[in-house]
Amino acid sequence: MKPLEGKIALVTGASRGVGKGIALGLGEAGATVYVSGRTEQEGRAALPLPGTIHQTAEEVTAHGGRGIAVPCDHTDDEQTRAVLEQIARAQNGRLDVLVNNIWGGYAHFNDGTEFWKEAGFWDAPLARWDTMFAAGVRAHYVCSALAAPLMIARRAGLIVTVSFHAAQKPDMGVAYGAAKAADDHMAACMAHELRPHNVAAVSLYPGLVRTESVMKAAEHFDLSDSESPQFTGRAVAALAADPNVMSKSGRVFVNADLADEYGFDDVDGKRPTSSRFTLS
Repeated sequence: MKPLEGKIALVTGASRGVGKGIALGLGEAGATVYVSGRTEQEGRAALPLPGTIHQTAEEVTAHGGRGIAVPCDHTDDEQTRAVLEQIARAQNGRLDVLVNNIWGGYAHFNDGTEFWKEAGFWDAPLARWDTMFAAGVRAHYVCSALAAPLMIARRAGLIVTVSFHAAQKPDMGVAYGAAKAADDHMAACMAHELRPHNVAAVSLYPGLVRTESVMKAAEHFDLSDSESPQFTGRAVAALAADPNVMSKSGRVFVNADLADEYGFDDVDGKRPTSSRFTLS
């Protein structure tokens, strides 16, 4: 039996990138995965990148789970509510894992690399702050608030918020760093309030991930110690399968550290080096 067989998960923003990798990792572990996002048709994404929620759902099933595509713009609270209500109806009120991965703020880039031309935050579009908080932090908060009652009712569940080292480093952009720091603190506060209900909440930091957007700008990156998107999925699956996950609630984790703890590798059989040393 696979470790997450019978478990129900929702991964937001899973048409491509890290979200898709998380969905595949959960599917690989046997979970039923609801794959939410805006892209339903190839070529209709906000950025010129491949992938749709339907393709991801099909791949989840091919990896051994059950993928279910659910269209949703998570900046619209009512669309998010509809997704959680759909899951509750179909799964008898059950949701075991929520992964807050949806993100925004880069839709203005024409070729995926224009941020390299910015001298600092004064050069960036002012709307980036609003978009990163609306399509990131706020969307994570709303989805968590709507998912929590399902988990509280069963006294079991895990909320994972995908964050990044920018939360603790000053050199990764003002809006991005502030939004990721907000995500981390929000997860810690949620963990505090959820602890009496036996529901865990954590932040998770990937390393350098070979997403479609990163590979499009590959000449700007040293990919020698990079991760596949599915590596993050294996980290989430390991947390979700841990019977003692409550002992981790409220904390920040790095993919590679979890790989060392739980003993999983990336899809190529390698285990990237932990980037924990970069944290302050």
